[in-house]
This record gives sequence, structure tokens and C-alpha cells, in this order.
Amino acid sequence: MLTVGRWLKTSKSWFNSSKKISENSVASTLSKRRSCRSFLDRKPPEGLILDLIDKARRTPTAGNSQGVEFLLLEEKSSVNDFWRVSFLGRDRSSFAFPGLFNAPALVIPFGVPSMYIDRYKEDDKGYTNLGENAKEWTVPYWLTDAAFATMALQLLAIENQLESCFIGLFEREERIKEYFSIPETYQALGVLVMGYPNTEEGSPGRSQKRKRRPLSKVVHIGSWRSPL
Repeated sequence: MLTVGRWLKTSKSWFNSSKKISENSVASTLSKRRSCRSFLDRKPPEGLILDLIDKARRTPTAGNSQGVEFLLLEEKSSVNDFWRVSFLGRDRSSFAFPGLFNAPALVIPFGVPSMYIDRYKEDDKGYTNLGENAKEWTVPYWLTDAAFATMALQLLAIENQLESCFIGLFEREERIKEYFSIPETYQALGVLVMGYPNTEEGSPGRSQKRKRRPLSKVVHIGSWRSPL
């Protein structure tokens, strides 16, 4: 039995197994989440992605700094420019997942360090000593918070019959920032490729074939030497 405050709870009391799970419950949506690597050349309804971003940005930010911003690319020419700048003259014909290029929407989340530093200079946060510069932050929460919003955006996509694939930018970040006129100090988390899945042509990558680690290997109760 688990003690919660003064009350004792059994594991069965947390969830009524006889109650049907909503199709769009968090548990159901998480169970459907996969990285989609092949998309249809089909645009979502106008304004849908922007509406999902508006919902996703409501995830937590440190000190309510709200230092997460997004570059949304939906015009065909802008999406093509992103891929062109990403490959920068390299041959795309041998790319393992050409179906990614069909995706109609790209969202690049950015963390804005200056907004966090300025927030933590304020009186109620001065005790943290995080208002000097970005080096004081052992964890760059502008990226943590961008990751929160990006995960929420992936789940919202599933709720709206869309799928997505998150891709790191790595060495491409600086030239993408330069091409799309992103402030130099902003830090990109990666790019979320979004659209309708092509279920006929999609093939799972090697990463997707990896088995999920058992819960007993990832949960430690009370001590790191005490696995579940």
C-alpha cells in the first residue's frame, strides 16, 4: 500500500479499470506516439498548427519566464528552403527517409536565454544568483522548457490525427538561423516535422525497432541500488 499524506491508497484505487479510457486521454495519446518518417503531401486545415502551438506554449517555464519562441514554416517554398539549407548541396537522393520532405509543416522551437536571465534578476528570484549570465545555469532551462512545449505539441498533433518526427539540427543550426533571420543568441531545440502520415510508404528506422527497456530497469525506489 502507498501512503499519500494521511490516507492509504492501494494501487487499484488510482484507476477504475472498468471505466473506458477516453480515446484522447493522455495515456491513450502517449501509447500512440511514434516518430513518423513518411508524410503525405497534404496540408492541414489553415490555422491548425498555429492553434496547436498556442496550446503547447502553455507548458511550464522556469519562473514563468515564457522564453520559448517558435518558427513555423508552412509555405511550400519555406519548407523547401529549410531542407535545401539543411543539406547545403549534399545529395538528397540517398537520404534514408525521403518521405520526410513531403511534410507540410515544420516547427522549430527556440529557447531565449536572455528572457530567463532578465527574469532571474528580479527581486523575487535574486537569491538564485542566476541573473548574471547563461553560464550560471547548470541546466539551461530555456531548452528544458522548449522541450516541454515540443512534447506537448507532439501529443496535440496526435489528438488532431497528425503525426510528427523530432529531428536535431546539430551543425545545421547556425546556417538555418542565419537563413531565417533568427537572433544569434536564440538556441534551437531541433525541428518538429508535422503532417499526415503516409502509412503505405513509411518504413520504421533502426531506432524505432529498438525494444523499450522494462520498467524495472528505469525506476529506482528509495535508492539507486533498489530497482523496482
